[in-house]
Amino acid sequence: MHFNYTKCFVTVGTTRFDLLAEYITSPPILQALKQIGCKEITFQIGNSDIDPGEYKKEGIKLLLYRFKDSIQEDINKADLVISHAGAGSCLEALDANKPLLVVVNEDLMDNHQLELAEQLQVDGHLYYCTCDTLESTLGAVDFSLLTPFPKPNPSLFVKYLDDVLKVKNGVE
Repeated sequence: MHFNYTKCFVTVGTTRFDLLAEYITSPPILQALKQIGCKEITFQIGNSDIDPGEYKKEGIKLLLYRFKDSIQEDINKADLVISHAGAGSCLEALDANKPLLVVVNEDLMDNHQLELAEQLQVDGHLYYCTCDTLESTLGAVDFSLLTPFPKPNPSLFVKYLDDVLKVKNGVE
C-alpha cells in the first residue's frame, strides 16, 4: 500500500484533549505518520496542555495553534484529517470529503462520541481508534477504502414540508 498524506490536520476542537496532543507530537506517532507520507502537521490544540508554536520534530514540520474562527481552510488544505470525536469536527471533515481518522477521548465515555464514531466507521466513512491504538491504526488502515459521506439533499426537506403543509391544509 502506498500512501501520500503529505499534509495532516489534527484537531481537538474546543475541549482539552491532552493525551491526543501528547501522542501526536510523540516520536512513535510522528514516525507512523511519516510512514504514510506526512511531511507537515497543522494541529489545532485547543486548551490542551501543550504550547502553540512552529517547529520540526522527527523530520516533520509542526504548526500548533489554539483556536481560530474556522478550521475549514485547514481541513481543505489537508490530505488527511485526524480529529477528536466531536460531531461538528467530524462532519466538517466528511463534508470536505477528506480521509478521516477519529480519536475517541476515553475520558469522555459518558457522551455519544464513541457511538457516532462507531456508526460512521460501520458505514465506511471514517476509521476510529483511541490514543493507545493510534500508532497501530495508522499502520493498518487503508483510507482509500472509505466511501464519501452523502451530501445533504435539500429537495427531500422541501418535499417533506410540502407534504406536511398539504396535510395540515386538508389538501391530499
